Amino acid sequence: MFQRFHALRERDERGFTLIELLVVILIIAILAAIAIPAFLKQREKGWVSQQQSSLKNAATAMETYATENGGSYLPATPPLSAATTAALQGALDTDYGFNPTGDVTLTVETATGTDFCLEAVHATGTEVWVYEGSVGEPVEQALGC
Repeated sequence: MFQRFHALRERDERGFTLIELLVVILIIAILAAIAIPAFLKQREKGWVSQQQSSLKNAATAMETYATENGGSYLPATPPLSAATTAALQGALDTDYGFNPTGDVTLTVETATGTDFCLEAVHATGTEVWVYEGSVGEPVEQALGC
């Protein structure tokens, strides 16, 4: 009796059954279904952090620019038109300590004597963040300044 039971036991220990393998694959699939959306959400948070960091860095550069220009965010030389934002954009990129982020496009939307507005768009194009000098922090906004 014991010999027959022992022989059956040895024969059953040769490997996994198909059902056992399918259960393991099902468990792995469920874990992947939970983990992948969480990973993608973390990537989006990273993109937002890049935009916010770039805006804060540019705001510091704008404040430096204003300090050196008597408190005004406007360029010291005319014309004060569409070329104004281009002049400020060039100043931010070179002279006032702004370090651009590779995937973030930052533009000076508006600039007056007492206020400014910056806009950051990530290369993925998921969200638009703006920084208004009067607000003092990055804010998510779909339509710009």
